[in-house]
Amino acid sequence: MSLKNKLTRMKKHIIREEDGEPAARPADHSADLPFWDLWKENGTTAYFLDDDFCLVREKRYPIHHQHGDYTFKDFIKAVDAWQGFTGEHPLSSKGLSHEDMFFFDTETTGLGGGVGNTIFLLGHGRVTDKEVIVTQHFLPQPGSEIPLYHSFLSNVDYNTLVTYNGKAFDWPQVKTRHTLIKDHVPKLPGFGHFDLYHGSRRLFKHKLDSVKLINVERNILGFNRIDDVPGYLAPMIYFDYIERRDPEGIFKVMTHNELDILSLITLYTHLTFQLLNVHDKATGHERFEVGRWLEYTGNGKIAKERYEEIIKENGEPNFKAVHQLALQYKKEKREQKAIELWEGIHENAPVPIRKVVLLELAKLYEHKTKDLQRALEMCSRLLALKESIGETNGKHHTIIGNLNHRKARIEKKIDKHIGFVTRRSEEENL
Repeated sequence: MSLKNKLTRMKKHIIREEDGEPAARPADHSADLPFWDLWKENGTTAYFLDDDFCLVREKRYPIHHQHGDYTFKDFIKAVDAWQGFTGEHPLSSKGLSHEDMFFFDTETTGLGGGVGNTIFLLGHGRVTDKEVIVTQHFLPQPGSEIPLYHSFLSNVDYNTLVTYNGKAFDWPQVKTRHTLIKDHVPKLPGFGHFDLYHGSRRLFKHKLDSVKLINVERNILGFNRIDDVPGYLAPMIYFDYIERRDPEGIFKVMTHNELDILSLITLYTHLTFQLLNVHDKATGHERFEVGRWLEYTGNGKIAKERYEEIIKENGEPNFKAVHQLALQYKKEKREQKAIELWEGIHENAPVPIRKVVLLELAKLYEHKTKDLQRALEMCSRLLALKESIGETNGKHHTIIGNLNHRKARIEKKIDKHIGFVTRRSEEENL
């Protein structure tokens, strides 16, 4: 007898969730289900809909539970910190409470998109004042997606989805599968969406070869998995379960999914603390990237404050921060402040920064302060630097040509100015 038929036969032993009654749970003699004792030991209940079903597992953690470098209570602190933020940012939870956030991750039968890829595990977590609740909806057999999505969507009451690359993968997959059964299940909510993958790329790509979540956990969040099943094995484990019905491997996939969800909570906490300067654990480079991210999202004033805090690290100038701060002053038409900063680093900064700084100084001296001799000096230094690098590509030759043109123009202005001064002096002496 198939697992579906056995469960259908057991429906008379199930207490349904109606009028506020407790969630459906199999009676004691549910041992007819293959390995049902194992499912029960792992906190699983059966969710029935008409003649079909899915399985639902729930796991709870106390709010003081430590996951990596943070407790889940730190997440509440992070959401509270956004309430005083005066700018705009794609991760801002201003106006939301911590219970509005919906941490979401899926496991699928393949890594590609399209209708041929089936989601077999929908996992989500929420944070209350006292605990973190992780709920997972499992597809026990192909074709049972209606109860799967019904159980999922009947219990979703959140404002904002939090994922890791979910905008590109997880949520589009949910939409695709939902389209096929939309007449039988609740509508998809119109979530806001925080995708933490993009924030990780911005802040950590300089120090990580890959910003896969497991690498971010290990190197940034202080969390190391033990005996974890790699995500790419999940499809094979699921197909093995469909054939043998032994859930041992599925429990490992569920644990993998559960850890993903818990790490999303910790990662959102960490990114928020970095962005809002809640703690001082970040390195100078990370704080610089935070400033760049804030600047990119239109928070120039806050970004400038970040740059000003880190322009010197361990007594040494943070060249990137100094350069970005000078650019901010230039945008504000405070050219003299920009010049002062660039003058302080143009001799010792790394070559990529020095090239840009020398050009900026040449422009400002020529067009703003009218210090043509200094403009010519900066232009000559940049030409010498470019030539010393030994580049031979077409772009290099174009830049050299433009610099020679700029130098010739400045020299012409100097000659014209010298000629004007000479004539004026001669006229005064007549």
